[in-house]
Amino acid sequence: MVERTLIVDHLKFSYEGLFNAAELYNLISGWFHEKGWDWYEKMNQEQVTPTGKQILMILEPWKSASDFNKLKMAIKVIMTDVKDVEVTQGKEVLRLNHGLIRITFDGYVLSDRKGKWKSRPFYWFLGIMMEKYFFRHHFAKMERWIESDVEDLHVKIKNFLNVFKYTYEA
Repeated sequence: MVERTLIVDHLKFSYEGLFNAAELYNLISGWFHEKGWDWYEKMNQEQVTPTGKQILMILEPWKSASDFNKLKMAIKVIMTDVKDVEVTQGKEVLRLNHGLIRITFDGYVLSDRKGKWKSRPFYWFLGIMMEKYFFRHHFAKMERWIESDVEDLHVKIKNFLNVFKYTYEA
């Protein structure tokens, strides 16, 4: 049994306005690829309603930090009332999306990722003692690592969405 420790708890981000959904998805997946994370997309669904598209993505990428620890993020992206719009910038016509985006970030450190230290009660006790007392500096390094990666991705998404400062008429 893997022990999961929650480090970043529901860091929320909300945005309403113009954006490009495909580029946002490419930005997020590119960031994970660039940082060496393994990509896992748990859910990606789109529903068309009379008010616009509803898009739900649940991403759970992970990264092996050591033989014993693994870092994991859980990202929930909800886009509601997404409509396709055309915006004129200079002589170009840009095809963008307009809607509401809500993103929730969670960050975890998983201990005993292979489940070897949970097979017997004595091993479990020994694993807990080693982690809490002897390797706490190593665990603190994992905590800082997941916090900085979540914050880096959060800032990157915020900077991306602030790029589009156009107005349109419906």
